[in-house]
Amino acid sequence: MTRYSDPLRRRVMLAHRLAEFMGGVAVPFPPNPGSFFALQLDEHGSGVEVYPAGTQLQPGGSDGGGFVKKPAAERGYGATHFALSVAAEADAVEAIANLEGWHCFRCNRGPFHVIEVWLENESMVEILPPEFAAEYLAFTRPDKVTAAMAAAVPATSRQRPA
Repeated sequence: MTRYSDPLRRRVMLAHRLAEFMGGVAVPFPPNPGSFFALQLDEHGSGVEVYPAGTQLQPGGSDGGGFVKKPAAERGYGATHFALSVAAEADAVEAIANLEGWHCFRCNRGPFHVIEVWLENESMVEILPPEFAAEYLAFTRPDKVTAAMAAAVPATSRQRPA
């Protein structure tokens, strides 16, 4: 459980912690009031938008996706996650997650390692400190990743009953 009971304070801290992992900054995100944008400030423009809990993005045609809020009773763990390469070392990533009381695990995915950080103990992001990012980039090279994924077998140890 997160240590911030005020929802706005939780979003601010979540955005700031993501920015801290990335070595960037967090700023308000005006298109969805009460949201924040954690920017890595890298050459790729990497960033993560942090919306109020329960916000869903829904298609909106040429105007772009729209924001819809779901009631707490309809929320749970997310099905989508992402890998985020960061400048922070593994020990610093774990210290930041522990400061917030978030689940944090070093994991071996076979060809590469990640640190699973469960933001607010609900949403998972795979954090890749420099040494993990090097493994990940070696695995995801275009000439390797498609063949590796085609040859992969399900990891039954990671399948959980509903």
